[in-house]
Amino acid sequence: MPAIGASGTIGSQHLALRDQVLAELRQRIVDGDYPPGERLTEDRLAADFGVSRNPVREALRIVEADGLVTMLPRRGAVVATPDASTIADLFAVRSSLESVAARLAAERATPQDVADLRALLDAARVATEQDDLSRVAELNTALHMRVITISGNRWLTSIAGSLYLHVQWVFRIGAAHRAPHSWHEHIRLVDAIEAGDADEAEAAALAHTDAAAHAALELADEA
Repeated sequence: MPAIGASGTIGSQHLALRDQVLAELRQRIVDGDYPPGERLTEDRLAADFGVSRNPVREALRIVEADGLVTMLPRRGAVVATPDASTIADLFAVRSSLESVAARLAAERATPQDVADLRALLDAARVATEQDDLSRVAELNTALHMRVITISGNRWLTSIAGSLYLHVQWVFRIGAAHRAPHSWHEHIRLVDAIEAGDADEAEAAALAHTDAAAHAALELADEA
């Protein structure tokens, strides 16, 4: 996998090297390029990113703290597999956050906000039809983050930044099954926001997160 950057290496960018490696490592885990259970040696990552082992070592410590990587005896760093407890905790927070955001969005959305959501829906439909699952996962996150932004509640926005790293990761793992269902559930949510129906928007958000949680827990049980 090629390193990023204009000159072909991560180090060609202006961010601190560790932060560049960290951002790329997180992205590749969340996108499924490094799937759950895959071993991530410092040498391998250094070669993938075109850097020395030092920034890789530092980045691995952070993604371990994020819960994206597990350190195993005699194996070292391995991409984590979300377990049922982790998923249940994640969706407990997500359900509460998204239901509040949906209600507020229905009360506050402008015509331009709705147009933005419709554009994301259209892009997600195309990505789903093309079976571009990484793109579907990105658009899933973008739509939910847009709803949270529309809500106008800065506390929701602050919480969501960290939460959605893991939401996108879990979604991407099960995207082959969830993508078509998720798209239809999103239509119901956006319709309610456009109609200004706060009760229906909240109900749509809760139904959507319940369905997503159920699918993710089923996948965890099969792992």
